Amino acid sequence: MNNNQEINQSKSSLIKGLVIGSLFSSLLFVSFIILSDVNTDGDSTDDANSGEPKPLYWVAPMDPNFRRDKPGKSPMGMDLVPVYEDSKQASIQGAVSIDPQVVQNLGVRRGKVESRVLEYGINTVGYVQYNEENLIHLHPRVSGWIETLAVNAAGDPVTKGQPVYTIYSPEIVNAQEELLIAMQRNNDSLVKAAEARLKALQLSDDIISKLKRTKQVMQTVTFYAPQSGVIDNLKIREGFFVQPGTTLMSVGNLDTVWVEAELFDRQAALVSQGDSVTLSLDYIPGKQWQGKVDYIYPTIDSTTRTVRLRVALANQDGQLKPNMFAQMQIKPTRQDSVLTIKREAVIRTGNQDRVVVELRPGEFKSVAVKLGRSNQQFFEVLDGLLEGDTVVTSAQFLIDSESSKTSDFNRMSSAESTLHDPMNHNMDHANSNHQSMTGEAHETTIPSARVNGVINAINKEMKTMNISRGPIAKWSRPATTMDFSVDSSIDITKWQAGDKILFTFEIRNDDFVVTEIALESDNFPELDPESNSSDRN
Repeated sequence: MNNNQEINQSKSSLIKGLVIGSLFSSLLFVSFIILSDVNTDGDSTDDANSGEPKPLYWVAPMDPNFRRDKPGKSPMGMDLVPVYEDSKQASIQGAVSIDPQVVQNLGVRRGKVESRVLEYGINTVGYVQYNEENLIHLHPRVSGWIETLAVNAAGDPVTKGQPVYTIYSPEIVNAQEELLIAMQRNNDSLVKAAEARLKALQLSDDIISKLKRTKQVMQTVTFYAPQSGVIDNLKIREGFFVQPGTTLMSVGNLDTVWVEAELFDRQAALVSQGDSVTLSLDYIPGKQWQGKVDYIYPTIDSTTRTVRLRVALANQDGQLKPNMFAQMQIKPTRQDSVLTIKREAVIRTGNQDRVVVELRPGEFKSVAVKLGRSNQQFFEVLDGLLEGDTVVTSAQFLIDSESSKTSDFNRMSSAESTLHDPMNHNMDHANSNHQSMTGEAHETTIPSARVNGVINAINKEMKTMNISRGPIAKWSRPATTMDFSVDSSIDITKWQAGDKILFTFEIRNDDFVVTEIALESDNFPELDPESNSSDRN
């Protein structure tokens, strides 16, 4: 029996060893797989399991208007701070939180910052003019008297070769006699010289041929229209004495006309040669002419500060008449895509342009923007916004006013705005003037708050501190970083950047003024340590 017991005990010990060995091997195998997964996935697994939100954009710690879509440095050399969609730290200085019901009651509408081709037209006025390339001025080359005038007034139509005026000139008479004398002497050289002189005096070949055929000197000579058109700038009458240099008249061809327009210098850079032009006249309602910018003059008028351009138009029907007044619309051909916002979203002031951006639902911030070109619907955004940002297109003036330095003391809330204490009807006029936007009755003391924070920077000359303060529960304001003035009773030289402080500040003439300050490890004698945002009463 003893032997059997020993054998059974040996078998049991062997079985237990095998079971324990198997369990240990399994544990080693599972550990190896886990370690292999961790080493294989590396940081990507950690990042996927970390659950950290992705930043919307990055802002400068000292300038919330400086925004970028990736990390970097601010103009002051500081690291940009990420702004997250769901993080409470996304609330920055000047942000305004508005109850959704108030947003609806105010009629707040929103629009997206989008890239698009900015189609725009430039409206201006034009004046129909002669095509100067087809305008001929008539001048005499001799002195003499106008015997007859075949045209009576400016605007008279003429055809090419039609008689225009007849002149008596002693110079022309002498030139004819010289030709006849040369012919009598049979001197070919003198004949050619005399003919050349007559041609130089603008006598036609027909007149010279007639003189050589009849051998009779003509006392008067008739001159003819060099082209078809209308008479302009008529400055002579019958009997006038004229001499070289006198402008007798002009003959303009109206088959094509020029329409000249003037643009302001800021518009000139937008227009290029070849841009499409649409022309309309009050004289002929309903009809439009299509053309292209033919030429842009290279100088600016010193008086009107405008740039001239011209458009050449066909006018075979003669409907376009010189000196007509025309309405012109120029459509630049640029097709580049730019970042744009709606015109109604922009708040234009004398010093800067601003828009109200919706940081997240119910939270808004007024930011400065730099604008470029515009049309009747959109502005081009050069700086200050990113594509995809949401901007307010209506009721933005109220939100912009709220998004200011004093907005830290007033909060828009539909729930609190309807609270009115019936006992307030018995309050005097002075106290009623100190009720906040929420409708809650306050004492006539200056609004103040006590909160903890960290000093970021100190300007001893301006006597200001930049402090990252904690949240203020009674005003429902989140934590933020902002500039504070320091009361004259505080020795600012005792403090330095990096100090963790507990301080009291109040509003004075729309300015934040620190009235009491101590290290966070210390405490004010009268401070109730239960809250860092209690009222100073």
